[in-house]
Amino acid sequence: MARIICTGLGPGDPELMSVRSYRLIQSARQIAFFRKKGRPGVARQIVNGLLPENVIEHAMEYPVTTEIAFDSPEYVAQLAAFYDDWAARLAALEGEVIVLCEGDPFFYGSFMHLHTRLKGRTEVEIVPGISGMSGCWTATGEPITWGDDVLTVLMGTLPEDELTRHIKTADALVIMKTGRNLEKIRRAFAAADRLDDAWLVERGTMDGQKKVRLAEAKHAECPYFSIVLLHGKGRRPEVRE
Repeated sequence: MARIICTGLGPGDPELMSVRSYRLIQSARQIAFFRKKGRPGVARQIVNGLLPENVIEHAMEYPVTTEIAFDSPEYVAQLAAFYDDWAARLAALEGEVIVLCEGDPFFYGSFMHLHTRLKGRTEVEIVPGISGMSGCWTATGEPITWGDDVLTVLMGTLPEDELTRHIKTADALVIMKTGRNLEKIRRAFAAADRLDDAWLVERGTMDGQKKVRLAEAKHAECPYFSIVLLHGKGRRPEVRE
């Protein structure tokens, strides 16, 4: 029977993973990781050069990503079957298996879907990691929240009117799953009259990191690991000279 340890790798820079994650990866005999078919996988790339030479790799290839609508019955059915299959395959392995996860596994991580299926079938442990959004707001050089600010986290897949409604009232804001939704997100900020205050951070903490005012980002799509931010402006002590 397998012992599954899902370890959060942090926001992308290998030096930002926890000491525990680093030790687990360096001593791993088996690893598993998600990836799009034909791609190396983001999590797998983060650990390049850290794995033992004889490690056994289990690449969990998504059957579908953006090819069909995420809320369609076909998408839901294919993903459910995928997670069912890999939960059974991981549970049937012998020994310890380290599952790699970008960011923090329990913060919108794909492993959550395996976790619900593995509970009660085999031993499962979670090693938390720094979230991707934390790496992105740090890249801007400004605190995301002050005093009594309430931080709101949204998905870019939400309908445009819902995005606009949240943006209008938010103190501080993080929007994930930007990708092909970037233009819709930009329109929502404009409709909420807050476009000039928003930032787009692409590939936060990783090679090729870029940060730009959302109003100045003219492209319609952005790469994976891109987050839109709105900094809070809440209560803080007066700065004295």
